[in-house]
Amino acid sequence: MSKGFTLFYFLFISFFSFAQTCDLSISGQVIDLHDNTSLQGAVISIEGTNTVAYTDDNGRYELTELCRGELTIKVTHPFCESESKTIILKEDTELDFKLEHHLEELNEVLLKGKLYQEELNSSITQQLKVEDLETFSNASIGDALKTLGGVSSLNTGNSIVKPIINGLHSSRVLIINDNVRLHDQQWGEDHAPNVDINSAANITVIKGASALKYGGDAIGGTIVIEPQKAPLKDTLMGKTILTGATNGRGGTIATSLIKANLNGFNYRIQGSLKRLGDFEAPDYILSNTGQRENNISLGIGLNKIDYGIDFSYKLTDTEVGILRASHIGNITDLVLSINRQEPFRIDDFTYSLTSPKQEVTHQIFKLNAFKKLENIGEATLQYSFQNNDRKEFDVRRGELRNQAAMDMNLKTHTLLAQLEWTALDNFDSEFGVELNAQTNFPNPETGVRRLIPDYDMYSLGAFATTEYTLDRKWILDAGIRYDFSSIDAEKFYFESRWEQLNYDELFPQFETGRIENGQIFTTPSFDFHNVSATLGATHTFNNSWQLTTNFSTASRAPNPSELFSDGLHHSLARIELGELQIDSEQSFKIGAELSGSINNFGFNIQPYYNYVNDFIILEPSGTDTTIRGAFPVWQYRQSDSRLFGIDASLSYAYENFDLVSNLAYVNGQDLEQDLPIINMPPFNISNTLTYKKNEWNNFFLSLNSQLITEQNRFPDNNFEVRIINRTTGDFEDELLDISTPPPAYHLLNLKSGMIFQWGEKKLSVNILVNNIFNTSYRSYLNALRFYADEVGTNAMLQLKLNY
Repeated sequence: MSKGFTLFYFLFISFFSFAQTCDLSISGQVIDLHDNTSLQGAVISIEGTNTVAYTDDNGRYELTELCRGELTIKVTHPFCESESKTIILKEDTELDFKLEHHLEELNEVLLKGKLYQEELNSSITQQLKVEDLETFSNASIGDALKTLGGVSSLNTGNSIVKPIINGLHSSRVLIINDNVRLHDQQWGEDHAPNVDINSAANITVIKGASALKYGGDAIGGTIVIEPQKAPLKDTLMGKTILTGATNGRGGTIATSLIKANLNGFNYRIQGSLKRLGDFEAPDYILSNTGQRENNISLGIGLNKIDYGIDFSYKLTDTEVGILRASHIGNITDLVLSINRQEPFRIDDFTYSLTSPKQEVTHQIFKLNAFKKLENIGEATLQYSFQNNDRKEFDVRRGELRNQAAMDMNLKTHTLLAQLEWTALDNFDSEFGVELNAQTNFPNPETGVRRLIPDYDMYSLGAFATTEYTLDRKWILDAGIRYDFSSIDAEKFYFESRWEQLNYDELFPQFETGRIENGQIFTTPSFDFHNVSATLGATHTFNNSWQLTTNFSTASRAPNPSELFSDGLHHSLARIELGELQIDSEQSFKIGAELSGSINNFGFNIQPYYNYVNDFIILEPSGTDTTIRGAFPVWQYRQSDSRLFGIDASLSYAYENFDLVSNLAYVNGQDLEQDLPIINMPPFNISNTLTYKKNEWNNFFLSLNSQLITEQNRFPDNNFEVRIINRTTGDFEDELLDISTPPPAYHLLNLKSGMIFQWGEKKLSVNILVNNIFNTSYRSYLNALRFYADEVGTNAMLQLKLNY
């Protein structure tokens, strides 16, 4: 009886315990981590049991008849990373889950580069994706960008290429590399962006100043460069691209490797080497035009989706030869160079680089952290440091023959804080503050008068933008930005020039009383307040056509070169003179974009009008003599100006054929002097016919035709100069024609390739031929057009291995 009582007791207690503790519930909601939208059809289960629930239309779920104790709840949803939580269940509990929705699509975007998210949908943009960029592995970022409609390039020879957007370049075009604004002496027309094109997975060109988060001074536009990101999964991936070129007799090797883990930890390494010798025009060698380039990019990070931290380091180290024949000693040489049909100096081919040349080293350190804030959005904090060393070598003799004629170091510290606010339905807003501290130090031991002086510059920027989704057809956006900048310089002026410009009366506060060798030591100091804003709308029609309109006003403070330039710019063989009275430019731009398709026909049309108050112009104004000889003088001035134009792209697809046409026209006018603005891109049109046959190992064959017309709108900056007749030794008056553009030209380019399976890897083989018919031509937008033709035929073989 005792045993029976004991058995009854345990059975009763067990039943009583079960009845008392298994009546609890867990309920809650499953939502998207990014935008807090509900996720329908998510599966919620208790591990080790058959208890399962599903979310309804509102993302709600409920698990019932649960026992007290430790439970592990698992949530799964299509295209989401599963999430599990372990809890001690003591009472009815409310438990919400946030999942990363469409994880696979996110990984695909990360692998191709984090596509520019249009904070302002009315931004007028164009993109180059990784497939397009890889074909330019042996070229520059400027060469790649000018394949886009409305984007051209300003060249100094064949290797120094600066992008032009809607007729504007240099300080009016911002370059954002991996969310860091590039500070690399970008004021110079002969200063190419220090960016390795092989490190880019996606490049977006934003025309105009609508992307206020990057800066309010983008009167021309913004170029956003995104590197390849690490996916959110366990993987080891990479690629190597090898390119060989006949013109320059060299090539490039670029490789990258990414190791990523599902826990979010990742590290990246990417690098490239470029070696090219003298390039060749159709009829002669372009002596001393070789190029050496070393690049490396390193990164390590932790991405937990709702928070993360990332550190990266980038190094770009380049050495570029300047055409030897462009190094003139005086005005006589310049006149003779313009009048003759080939360079006055042509040497045998070599890989050696001698003066004149440029050596530039640019480093970027970046530390970035982000945290998603519940019911608010995402906060980001970023610090970056850039160190830019630029040396320009002139042809010199004696003890200074190996000393750079221009030797500058630029250091920039930047702190950026941003908050993306998504708490309100249909609104996506962003706020940010940016602090900059910059120091420029020119080496005083060059033996040459410094073109740009010592200066310290501090700036503060604050912005707010918002985007409102009115309905499925209308999206509205607006933004405003304020920038304050302060610059303090130390500079010697010749007393005669100081007084000639009336600076002794206009700026007596800058005088220190210190005079050495006929030069007065000054401390110019300026503060600038700039306000920029944007307003736009995007409308989607019933036939899926889309119309985008945007009005923006951008304000740009003058850069140090526009204020303080005072000397010989050796790479361009000209004297440049700044102006202390120059003030900020204010741009007012209206742009539109209409895009759509009709059956197999697609189109994109982008007209714009840009009025710029106090537009800063650099143009020839005469000649001057130094101990190096006589040189043209280029001087800065301001004038109200306007630019208008149109960019258009048309496409047509028929079976295996694709035809794409791009055209661009820009018209720039100095309104005060009623003259065309100098260095405006001429009308150009590009047509590309491509044949694809995927069954033949993804074979493609593409023929590109480029027509660049003669620029017939240019200011007459010609003037009379006195030169020496080399035959008689007498002085003669001669017209120095540095204004007349070269004639129109037409180029044909070919590209073809296939993809082969090589074990578990894929090998891509491409053949590219630029300037197929070896056409002789000169570009109006090349500063060295007076001395030589452009590069002739260049055939390249490119191998790419994905692993």
